Amino acid sequence: MIFSLFTWIIVEMQSYKLILVLKSSLSEAERKKFFETLRLWLKDLKIVKENEWGQKTLSYSIRKETSGFYIELALEGDSIIDFDFEKKLKTADGVLRHVLLKN
Repeated sequence: MIFSLFTWIIVEMQSYKLILVLKSSLSEAERKKFFETLRLWLKDLKIVKENEWGQKTLSYSIRKETSGFYIELALEGDSIIDFDFEKKLKTADGVLRHVLLKN
């Protein structure tokens, strides 16, 4: 008699919310280029919803910037975001601040 054991792996959809504050001095073309690289960093996750809040005045200056361009992204996928992703956001030239939340 031969027994076969199967391991069942349940994969849940991971959902995240990413809020970015970009430099207001970035042009539209530079912003689009940044989003292309952001999609490469996200790999298997897809951007479900993109909500541009527009340019707003900051409460205090960050890297000599007095205003920032706010964008909210809803992300979904089967994979988990790497720690490397947040490192890349911190060192990205156009990003002033970011918040990444897991839903």
